[in-house]
Amino acid sequence: MNWVRIRELVRKEFIQLFRDKRVRPLLVISPIVQLIIFGYVVSTDVRDVTVAVMDQSKTVESRQFIDSINGNRTFRVVQYRENPGQIEDLLMRRKVDLVIKIPPRFSQTIRSGRTAVVQVLADGSMSNMASVRIAYLMNVIQQFNVRFLHELYPRKLSYGKIDARIRTWYNPNLDSRNFYVPGVVAFLIMLLTLLFTSMAVIREKESGTMEQLIVTPLKPIELILGKTIPYIIVVESQMVIVTLFAILWFHVPMKGSAPLLFAATCLFLLSTLGIGLFISTVSVTQQQAMMTTFFFAMPFFMLSGFVFPIGNMPEVIQWLTLLNPLRYLLVVIRGIFLKGVGFTILWPQFLGMAVIGVVVLGGAVSRFKKRLD
Repeated sequence: MNWVRIRELVRKEFIQLFRDKRVRPLLVISPIVQLIIFGYVVSTDVRDVTVAVMDQSKTVESRQFIDSINGNRTFRVVQYRENPGQIEDLLMRRKVDLVIKIPPRFSQTIRSGRTAVVQVLADGSMSNMASVRIAYLMNVIQQFNVRFLHELYPRKLSYGKIDARIRTWYNPNLDSRNFYVPGVVAFLIMLLTLLFTSMAVIREKESGTMEQLIVTPLKPIELILGKTIPYIIVVESQMVIVTLFAILWFHVPMKGSAPLLFAATCLFLLSTLGIGLFISTVSVTQQQAMMTTFFFAMPFFMLSGFVFPIGNMPEVIQWLTLLNPLRYLLVVIRGIFLKGVGFTILWPQFLGMAVIGVVVLGGAVSRFKKRLD
């Protein structure tokens, strides 16, 4: 293997990559723009929940109950209706997220020491958000119950109870951005590597320069290294950029080792480079290579645990996720960012990425031939 020939091919690849003025800004701006979009859009935090109220009681107690909901910064009462049909129409048209119906004998019931029933209607078309909104509302109702019970019975009630003192580690405020942004960084690395590598050989074939590379003394392994090294450098540079942007712009804590993160990314690139090379060997045009890339990217995304917990998937699918390198990188990135853990904890993920990377890249290299067909 001649490293001088590889160096010249790498230089040629960089020249070809940066020659197009339209591509230059995309190499830096594109991952930052995608990180900003994903960072702000992908969120499960509950904010500004709109509420409609049908108060059939119209008493001091019912107004206090409504004020306790409206006074919470998460909820905002935007509609008051008298007719049940109007209330349901608001929910159907998505004008509100929750509907609360207060019965006529609300005040008399609770003043007599009995439990008053309040109906809550939620828009279940987005089931995950509906469950979180209801949980938030139940917390507000519980706080109102405690205050109202203290008003009815001013004396101290010392019944047996369980008092939970909750403390959340690694993400104290439960900010979903701290959970999703590191995952976005991993997903961008995978997508960019697959696109760049799958296009590298196809572009040579379509531009007619593949014939010139064939007649050179370059060996197949030298050609592969020369075509992939530039994209490794570009993707690692983009990794540094988006990581710094995640820390400085989104204020995601970086508690672990940056060199360990860099090493994990390099291992992950073995898999994505191998898949990209495989795509380049089975594709004829750049359009076909791009479509094949997204064929691989979407299952990787869905089976990575980025959004959907792997533990909730069927057992067969859970075994299938073990073949997904993005699954391991997500654990590493979130562990380094949020927990600050080291190699002694993350070595199973490193081992998984190494095994998949060696097998996939080795198979792609063995399939790659220095010829046009």
